[in-house]
Amino acid sequence: MFWVCLGAASVLFHLWLIFSGLTPNLVSRPLHMALALPWIFVYAMPCPAGAAAKVFRAALAVIGVAICLCVAVYHEPLSDQYGVLDGAAQLTAGFVLLFITLEMARRAIGWPLPVITALFIAYGLLGQYVPGEFGHEGIPVSGFIGALTITEGGLWGTLTGISVSVVAIFVILGAALNAGEAGQGFMNVAVAAAGGLKGGAAKVSVLSSALFGSISGSASANVASTGMVTLPAMRKLGYPKRVAAAVEAVASTGGQIMPPLMGAGAFVMVELTGVPYTGILLAASLPALLFFFTVWVGVDIYADRYGLRPYAAADRPAMAAVARTAAFFLLPFGVLLALMFGGYTPQFAAAVAIALAAALLFFDGGFRFNLPRGRARLAQAAVFAGRQIALIAAIIICASLIVGVLGITGLGVKLTSVILALADSSLWQALLLTALACVILGMEVPTTAAYVICVSVAGPALVNLGLEPILAHLFIFWYALLSTITPPVCGGVFIAAGMVGENWLKVALTAMALGLGLYFIPLGMVYHPALINIADTPFAALLAMVQTALALALVSRAIISPAPAPKRAALALAAAAVWAVRPG
Repeated sequence: MFWVCLGAASVLFHLWLIFSGLTPNLVSRPLHMALALPWIFVYAMPCPAGAAAKVFRAALAVIGVAICLCVAVYHEPLSDQYGVLDGAAQLTAGFVLLFITLEMARRAIGWPLPVITALFIAYGLLGQYVPGEFGHEGIPVSGFIGALTITEGGLWGTLTGISVSVVAIFVILGAALNAGEAGQGFMNVAVAAAGGLKGGAAKVSVLSSALFGSISGSASANVASTGMVTLPAMRKLGYPKRVAAAVEAVASTGGQIMPPLMGAGAFVMVELTGVPYTGILLAASLPALLFFFTVWVGVDIYADRYGLRPYAAADRPAMAAVARTAAFFLLPFGVLLALMFGGYTPQFAAAVAIALAAALLFFDGGFRFNLPRGRARLAQAAVFAGRQIALIAAIIICASLIVGVLGITGLGVKLTSVILALADSSLWQALLLTALACVILGMEVPTTAAYVICVSVAGPALVNLGLEPILAHLFIFWYALLSTITPPVCGGVFIAAGMVGENWLKVALTAMALGLGLYFIPLGMVYHPALINIADTPFAALLAMVQTALALALVSRAIISPAPAPKRAALALAAAAVWAVRPG
């Protein structure tokens, strides 16, 4: 009951912020972290943890909450200090808060992100001893730690603001949908639409993962949830284990680039580019459709190659059941999109959709009212939302420190200059360097954090070389996803391979072939900028989409089909020729 109440408090707090008017950032953002700390340090505590470990973790949570509350309560006098900590007590509290932030991230997602963040903090403290142009003149410790802890340039910066005001709201919406019949609705729609087609079970995985992934924002969570249904179905129909696992891993990865929600990345992009959410949604739509088209073509090729069977007619839901369960996600989604395109803020639109989704929790798949089940689902949604908000907060708050150090020390500008120098004024060389950085960083940190770090460093360089800001951000965001299916670290593949008992490397190689759109479409966006300009030039955008789709289909055939080498080479050359044509 404690966790249900804490989850409910987190939900109500973030919804209250939407309607409360202007709440100071040094109030809302520390309270956001305070609500997240118990979930990371106490709720996620392993059962066999010893008494000393439990006391230590609980103490960290209590101390962290106390410091966050102090920042929120005393935000006005702290603001008057202009980022300089006053006295040993404040300085100690600042260092403790930074340590708790790093430990919070470590317990949430492991070592890589907090280690990288700690190195950046060390650079801020000791950068004056770094020789050459990468050193800085030195920053007083009280000023540097103060800038990170009592101003809006570090822990409480723009990224944390996004986590507070937007990401948390859509996490709550996802929790409300997942607690009810919406998940079954996703599956029923997918099975009805694709279950009877060639390779139907794999195509159901593609559709359901696209639908679920658009709200989950996590490839791993997508694999674990939809994979519980789709993987056994594919195995039952005789699909090779490596193909089944690869389809699920690739489709789940694409959920993060699929409108309307696209996980947390879309909202971070809104804040960093200044482009309205609807603009991001439209720009991302055709590339996302191309990605799933490429996976669909790959499934068709594997279906011909292995004789992959569809669902039996008896295993497909009746249209009446599809219509009933689909309403559980179509109604909230419809309200959300209608309000956003009607000019309301994403936060307000999501709040209304959350209210509708919460009301639907009291109805079963036959639209029969059930009060006890509704209460249990509300409790489940509260716990899930509270925990997911905390996990995302742990990542984003830690990443905010990196962005803060880049700004305070000027390191971001220096790294951008290095990229420009190495690229030698060549946009494509800069894109290659950026892609490599995204892949390497994406192996170690979650997608959103990898995107934020890379775009902070490489984004200005790409823009300076002539790339539109939104195009630079989409390019980096797509490549930050590569590590979910690309060895040596490929989280989505590991989970899917484990669920079917297959060698992960076999699954990874198959996933790379199925997911080749993830590698090529960002390059296509740069080569054919019309792909992301459907709002301004719809005809040119659709023409570029058809051209790119044809090229990707040819490449898929060249890579996946068991054709002789000369035929594969001819297909690859034909794809290159189609891709190279620039209409007009």
